[in-house]
Amino acid sequence: MAAPGDGEGRRRAPFGTRFLADPARLFQHNAWDHVEWTEEQEAAARRKVQENSVQFVPPDQQEAYEVNANQYWDEFYKTHENGFFKDRHWLFTEFPELAPNQNVSQDAKPISEDSGAAQQSKTSGPGGCGGTGPGLLEETGASEHLSDSQTSSSRLRTQVETASRNLDAVKLNEDFPGSSASYRILEVGCGAGNTVFPILQTNNDPSLFVYCCDFSSRAVDLVKAHPEYDVSRCFAFVHDLCDTRVPFPVPDESLDVVVLIFVLSALLPEKTQSVIHRLSRLLKPGGMILLRDYGRYDLAQLRFKKGQCLGENFYVRGDGTRVYFFMQGELDVLFSTAGLEKVQNLVDRRLQVNRGKQVTMYRVWIQCKYRKPLRLRRDQETHS
Repeated sequence: MAAPGDGEGRRRAPFGTRFLADPARLFQHNAWDHVEWTEEQEAAARRKVQENSVQFVPPDQQEAYEVNANQYWDEFYKTHENGFFKDRHWLFTEFPELAPNQNVSQDAKPISEDSGAAQQSKTSGPGGCGGTGPGLLEETGASEHLSDSQTSSSRLRTQVETASRNLDAVKLNEDFPGSSASYRILEVGCGAGNTVFPILQTNNDPSLFVYCCDFSSRAVDLVKAHPEYDVSRCFAFVHDLCDTRVPFPVPDESLDVVVLIFVLSALLPEKTQSVIHRLSRLLKPGGMILLRDYGRYDLAQLRFKKGQCLGENFYVRGDGTRVYFFMQGELDVLFSTAGLEKVQNLVDRRLQVNRGKQVTMYRVWIQCKYRKPLRLRRDQETHS
């Protein structure tokens, strides 16, 4: 969001490059990147979490939140429709895998995620199996550049993946939506389409096909009603990630990318591992899961009150939706257990600023990329 007094011709500094070296400049920008916390600040955050976790929601109510999760999703989208989030243009800076053949600007409008959440921190956003959940102002990017050796390795993988991709049409002989495409992306928890449509707008590769699903039928209806929804390039469907009885509309090893933007935090924690296993099976060898989600001690966690805690670092919002706050190590274990290789796992500590109200907000998000190993590597290891 443009700050008061900012002219359209004034070039804003790209996110990921704004470092607060001089405290006197605190309110010069809307956000500062990679902010280091003091020991006192982290200790205060731990105390706050201990305070809001002393009283758990009764078990019968916790069960009701799980059973009725889809109702909370539908109510959210009935209320907000497609007006809650802004389109996530920052995704292409952080996750170039979404448009691998496009030249995306490094300062591609990484703005605050939602238009109304700053005033709705206590109840903003749904959480439930198979969807995303906003809280306060969500996220912008957290750029991390690969080293030269990583870049060289990445190029080699790309060459192998490109060569093997030509065989996919032969291997996938089932008739399913997007079966003729050679590059396939699935977004889980698509909401009203604030990730899907920027992808379709930015990635004009004719071989691209995008799938998107949500726990809420209202959300999927909003995507399908969007003027840019094109069945020749996109397929939206209702899906509950936690229901293993219902298959995905694509076969195993058919996807290049799976996108999880504030999705895993909305799941019942004990179901997260099985969900990642399900999604990893959909990836082609060399395919990748891209994630951004809530980190431990994020402002959203610190603002919960006593009586809203469902379990360790797991809470219910005022609207009945739920959210979990991760540590890096937890996510690494989850993805590694599913057989995926770490490409990126970083903590983005962001200081957001409301210059009008002179208020500061410390945000903590985690950003990950995990890749399914290439068959070539497994074959080499088998015969070595």
